[in-house]
Amino acid sequence: MHITEHIKNAKGKTLFSIEILPPLKGKGIENVFKGIDPLMEFEPAFIDVTYHREEFIVKKMPDGTEDRISTKKRPGTVAICAAIMNKYKVDTVPHLICGGFSKEETENALIDLNFLGIDNVLVLRGDNAKNETHFVPDKNGNKNALELLQQVQDLNQGKYLDEEIIEATASRFCCGVAGYPEKHYEAISFDSDMDFLKRKVASGADFIVTQMFFDNKKYFDFVDRCTKEGIHVPIFPGIKPLTGRKQLTALAKIFSIAMPSDLVKEVEKCSDESVKQVGLEWCVQQCKELKNAGVPVLHFYTMGVSEATKYIAHRVL
Repeated sequence: MHITEHIKNAKGKTLFSIEILPPLKGKGIENVFKGIDPLMEFEPAFIDVTYHREEFIVKKMPDGTEDRISTKKRPGTVAICAAIMNKYKVDTVPHLICGGFSKEETENALIDLNFLGIDNVLVLRGDNAKNETHFVPDKNGNKNALELLQQVQDLNQGKYLDEEIIEATASRFCCGVAGYPEKHYEAISFDSDMDFLKRKVASGADFIVTQMFFDNKKYFDFVDRCTKEGIHVPIFPGIKPLTGRKQLTALAKIFSIAMPSDLVKEVEKCSDESVKQVGLEWCVQQCKELKNAGVPVLHFYTMGVSEATKYIAHRVL
């Protein structure tokens, strides 16, 4: 079922969803289920599964030559989505990324997803490779999320890369994109970031999932700005509780977000043992306010760990 259909069927009720990571290479699917099982009592409308680009190291060989060796750490997004749907009968939303993929590889992945009955995708540019100072697309790949979104929309119209294919079966993907209440870190300005989001929606994006935030005002201001700019697709707030003192600076740095001064003050004056509870209570109040405001979905970034999300869901849903 399309995510937009879930929203329509909810008739104004705030839904619950989660995002998980594929396990590290060598770990089994039971590691995925372990993070999902405790949250099934809250009946997630859908489960996002992230995609991680392939990474490489350069190893010097005995003969003096250099060999490029793959160190991909988290394979299996497509298979994990299929396994989740088979076990839990819940819709999944695999991430699609530009980095490390040619357009042909992307098309083949979309064909596989379509065959599996996976109707939704989250379209993202993806992160830089670790050795890159800026994003570098595959030589034959999509340069950004807008180009990737257009490729998905082409397939939805039965347009394949091979133009000689005629009477092709069209896919029916419902497409989500990312939104940044505090601006994407690479955007020149908030205006330019909003303009890019408008172009993604005009190109067929059906819903928006936001970067995590800890100040609800940032989200509400973002939604208001989107509305004024003519963006009327559902916007899901991305939620992650603070569970450790180091996250105050780590999350702010990694995701280019601001930590509310009241939260910082509460964390700074409490013991290390109390930080997690402070973070959980802050998130509970965040979610209650968002739910009362009628957000369509509370979307939790669980990182494969269910304990904190379960605590919050029990208090809010």
